[in-house]
Amino acid sequence: MSKPAPRELEVIRTEKVTQHMLRITLGGDGLVDFPQEQESAYIKLLFPRGEGERPLMRTYTIRHQRPTEIDVDFALHEHMGPASLWATNAQPGDRILIGGPGPKKLINHAADWFLLAGDMTALPAISVNLAELPQGAQGHAVLEVTDDADIQLLAHPEGVQLHWVVNPHPDPDGTPLLEKVKSLPWQEGELAVWAACEFGSMRALRRFLKEEHEIPKSHFYVSSYWKIGQTEDGHKLAKQQDNESAEA
Repeated sequence: MSKPAPRELEVIRTEKVTQHMLRITLGGDGLVDFPQEQESAYIKLLFPRGEGERPLMRTYTIRHQRPTEIDVDFALHEHMGPASLWATNAQPGDRILIGGPGPKKLINHAADWFLLAGDMTALPAISVNLAELPQGAQGHAVLEVTDDADIQLLAHPEGVQLHWVVNPHPDPDGTPLLEKVKSLPWQEGELAVWAACEFGSMRALRRFLKEEHEIPKSHFYVSSYWKIGQTEDGHKLAKQQDNESAEA
C-alpha cells in the first residue's frame, strides 16, 4: 500500500510554552480529512532541498488535537536544526508539508504501576501518556528539562509522582535521568515502562531496566528520539545498528 501524499498545513499561531519549548499550532484545509484522536502520534515535517533531492524529514509529536488544529511542541536547543530553526522563525500564514500521522505508542495500561521517563524531546508524548492514564494509576514520571523555567504543569493522576531533573548540558552517558530512575522506590506488582530520550541516555536506561528487573516486552517501550552530535539521519542509522546488535 502506498503512503498517503504529504499534506500542506498552515501556521495558525505560535506560543512559548516554557523557556526552551515552543508550540506551533497548525491548521488549514490540509487537516480536513486528518484522522481524529492522534495526540501522541508522530508526524514528519518536510523541508524542501534542491531540485531532484528528497526533502529533509524531521519527526515530531502531536501534543494536542482539536477539530481544525494540531499543536506541535519544539524543544529548543543551543544548536538548532532545520525544524527548530523553522519553528523559531514561523509566522501565522506560513505553510509546511507534513507526512503522517504515524502510529501512536502509548504505555500499556494493563499494569499495577507505571514508570515514564524522558527528556524535553519526549515531553509532549509523555504529557499525553500521563493525561490518558487511569485515574487511580500509581507510579512515577521522571522528566529531564534544560532549566527550572521549563517545568510545566501537567495533567496526571494523583498517584503518579512527577520528578523534574534539571540538566542544562545533556551528556552521552545519560547519567542524570538514569540516576533519578535508579533512586525511585520499586513497587510491588507488574510494571509498565515508557521512556524516550537521547540515544546514550536511552541505552543506559534500557540496560539498567533489563538487567535489574524482569519486564515483559508488552509492557516495555524504551526508545531514543535523538543523538548528541548527529542529524536525524545519523541518529536513525545508530538506532538501526543498535537494534541489530540487541537482537544478535
